[in-house]
Amino acid sequence: MRRDKGLYFPERITPLPHSFFKNIDTLSNSEIAFEAIKPFVSPDIPEDILKTIIEDTLSFEFPVITLNDSISTLELFHGPTMAFKDVGARFMARCLGYFNKDNTNEVTVLVATSGDTGGAVANGFLGVKGVNVVILYPSGKVSAIQEKQLTSLGQNITALEVDGVFDDCQEMVKRAFLDEALTSKMQLTSANSINVARWMPQLFYFMFAYKQLYKTYKDLVFSVPSGNFGNVCAGMMAQQLGLPIKHFIASNNENNVVTQYLKTEQYTPKPSVQTISNAMDVGNPSNFIRIREIYKNNFEVLKSNLSSFSFSDEATRDALKEIYDTFNYVADPHGAVGYLGCKAYLKQHPSAHCVFLETAHPTKFLEVVEDVIKEKQKLPKQILAVMGKEKVAIKISSYDELKAYLLEK
Repeated sequence: MRRDKGLYFPERITPLPHSFFKNIDTLSNSEIAFEAIKPFVSPDIPEDILKTIIEDTLSFEFPVITLNDSISTLELFHGPTMAFKDVGARFMARCLGYFNKDNTNEVTVLVATSGDTGGAVANGFLGVKGVNVVILYPSGKVSAIQEKQLTSLGQNITALEVDGVFDDCQEMVKRAFLDEALTSKMQLTSANSINVARWMPQLFYFMFAYKQLYKTYKDLVFSVPSGNFGNVCAGMMAQQLGLPIKHFIASNNENNVVTQYLKTEQYTPKPSVQTISNAMDVGNPSNFIRIREIYKNNFEVLKSNLSSFSFSDEATRDALKEIYDTFNYVADPHGAVGYLGCKAYLKQHPSAHCVFLETAHPTKFLEVVEDVIKEKQKLPKQILAVMGKEKVAIKISSYDELKAYLLEK
């Protein structure tokens, strides 16, 4: 984040050669990721180091499950915390570890979470030398398993339980970066998607899905469950690099600022409301400014590349049941919102093949999922590992309390 409260963005985006995408199925995921990210980090990270970072980051699978001729889902929950944030958090942690290897000063990573970011960052940075992680999360507004993942690791990870909503947490983080009383005494960085190192690796997902589908389906559209809009923005970056994606759908819950913007051209942030797809409970999405930059603030060009739909909790529950009953597939509430976005878009564009992102494992939202599908779910080892651990969190209710904690620490 810059001093003017703006976000960093690449000065130029040079498309990859057409042959890269034509032959993408001959490349490994690591080779794809290396070529995609290299223009943005070279020469600051030597190529051999970058290859090692990528291999270590992408140590799990990204399968596409085709439900029917019109809809597939891209599963992004096979990492250590079973959420799509694992890739960005692991990549950033390893980059920071490289840059910090000869630094005697400690770096404090400050991060706000609406659910999955906190656990992924905590896991990604756990034990990284010279790095302390402070995670702010809204009290009572993350799932029980999400809370355990970000409050139970100890070591260099501290959780601050905020009396408020995610937007309050995010505002505190942004304010800290502009507070010279803090920045003059400590080295601060963020692991939210306001940080390019956390956000940009998410463009890999879209390339991995394209690799698996492009020889079968021509008009590929991605439906992205959207909260802070980092994921759909990353997809648009993949498109700018030359990935042949036809269109994007921002699928929102009742936090629908962007859905309304595309209808009215009026961007009006508002307080977030709590939903069963809590990681999307964002009333002022940071990354939407980056999306507007991609399209040079041209509303009509943006609208030709992005659709947005908003869905209620009731509709989300109905979708969870429909996906299970029709396809024998268990989705999480965020994926269900993405599925609804696919259905809404396909009504008007029946020739497209729509891929919704399944951003978290359904057992992270056990109460909602089991209540809807009436079927007991087996817990994966990543979830079982945190179930019995003790929650350790410090309660705060204001920016002054955050500042006092950081200065004392």
